[in-house]
Amino acid sequence: MRVTRIDVYAYELSYVGGAYAMSGGRVVESLTSTVVRIVTDEGLEGFGETCPLGPAYLAAHAGGAQAALRELAPAALGLDPREPCVVADRLDEALRGHEYAKSALDVACWDVAGRAAGVPVCVPLGGRRQASFPLYVAIPLGPVDTMVADVERHRADGVHRFQLKLGADPHEDAARVRAVLEATDDEDLVIADANGGWRLTDAMTAARLLEGLPRLFFEQPCPTLEECLSVRRHTSLPFVLDEVITDVESFLRAWREHGMDAINLKLSKVGGLTPARTLRELDESIGVSLTIEDTWGGDLVTAAVAHLAATTRPETLLTVSFMNDWTREHLAGYEPRSAGGRGAAPAGPGLGVDVDVEALGEPLFTVA
Repeated sequence: MRVTRIDVYAYELSYVGGAYAMSGGRVVESLTSTVVRIVTDEGLEGFGETCPLGPAYLAAHAGGAQAALRELAPAALGLDPREPCVVADRLDEALRGHEYAKSALDVACWDVAGRAAGVPVCVPLGGRRQASFPLYVAIPLGPVDTMVADVERHRADGVHRFQLKLGADPHEDAARVRAVLEATDDEDLVIADANGGWRLTDAMTAARLLEGLPRLFFEQPCPTLEECLSVRRHTSLPFVLDEVITDVESFLRAWREHGMDAINLKLSKVGGLTPARTLRELDESIGVSLTIEDTWGGDLVTAAVAHLAATTRPETLLTVSFMNDWTREHLAGYEPRSAGGRGAAPAGPGLGVDVDVEALGEPLFTVA
């Protein structure tokens, strides 16, 4: 089997809540998502998606993904998509970095491989260890009453894991956390996530104010690993690293420094399902917990996340996000669908979702 054509599309994804606010004044209302379709000489198709969380979150943006894919797509032509490690090697030879663009191609290859074998992607990824898994909802940074009301609304729908967006004044953020903890109970888990929005002084203040609170995880307070390690040494709260974990090397460095109890594994941040599987297996072998998700995206991103989550040991998996719950637009009939605060990987072959290609319109470009 060989890849004979690659189509690259773009579409807009808007946030269901109107405005998604994070630290540093970053606000998202809509984002451009990039979709890749690979076509093989046997007539099989596979899809992947990448959607950076705006240009000021990571070193990634929609225009960059599309430009990178113009360089990467020719390198994938003629390769067997059922050999994702070989494809990854060729992509790395063609372009250094730009893992977020490579992620879409990697996921599309896994989609084809699953369809060719007639099995869901979670099977070749390692097997379906979980029939379903817990989901979290991110609560945008805002007034205390608004954040509490959002938590209570989602709790009524069965959600029991909440990621609070923080990174403003640490005293005000501590009040936000305390109010949410008071509005929840022992079945709920709360993650205080600054997305690297504090520098060291404010992060240390926040850590002191949050110290000892129950059911609370502390995530990525500072932009650099060095700052996060300093904060980590001064708190007993379970500690999550996200933005600074980009590959095996960064993970091992943080681990050697006793830098975390959990990581947030985003598919596009590391380059897709192939490298994410390696990190998942490494995490499981040394006992680090995992949140599995992506920077942003729709049904295709959600399906890929769901398959990796399904292959993860229950005792290792902290939580998962279904990004298509956060967006209004749906390319695959709003599948996979969450229910009662839980998600599951689709049962059909490949990613297990059917893409409405007509809804994507004409490709931005085609490589054949």
